[in-house]
Amino acid sequence: MAEKFVRGRRDTPAVTIWADTEADSLLAARATLGTGLMPLLARACLGALAAFPELNSRVDTDRQELVRLPQVHLGFAAQTDHGLVVPVVRNAAGLGLDDLAAELRRLTGLARRGTLPSEHLTGGTFTLNNYGGFEVDGATPILNHPQAAMIGVGRITDRPWVRDGRVEVRKVVNVSLTFDHRVCDGGTAAGFLRRVIDGFDSADLLGNQTE
Repeated sequence: MAEKFVRGRRDTPAVTIWADTEADSLLAARATLGTGLMPLLARACLGALAAFPELNSRVDTDRQELVRLPQVHLGFAAQTDHGLVVPVVRNAAGLGLDDLAAELRRLTGLARRGTLPSEHLTGGTFTLNNYGGFEVDGATPILNHPQAAMIGVGRITDRPWVRDGRVEVRKVVNVSLTFDHRVCDGGTAAGFLRRVIDGFDSADLLGNQTE
């Protein structure tokens, strides 16, 4: 991981953008489906990657070309007694919500026991980092080299929120996207981030739970 951090910082022109959004629908979907937040966040990311495949790519520096990857192998940050580990869900886009949730639980357990097989430690194409459990609002993570993008999700807190001209107290979360500026411009990155946030809508999550 240390080597990946150094290469990611040294070799990648990374940019971070972010936005705050309401999280009430996300929490409602969690309650209705009886699942954790990570599978729902992962589903939102997978939906955005289908719409913006530029973010599921890598830069081949030898050939000076962008390589779009046909499968999404979703990495997710997991804190363990051995430090930070990024397990990889293979072919994540092909999993329904229940199977995705089960795989996230299984790999997290293996990571914490230090028994992750090699095929789930390498080959990730995109990373989801949920650092809300650390009680922080946001971050600017280092890309997991050679990946082109990473979504970060902060803690969900009560904040003043303007709706229809009125200030209300709502559940709000900060979502950030760190991306390699070589793979896309800011407009594409912003569109991807908005698509992830739109994927937090409970109707969308509930409607896609069995895909």
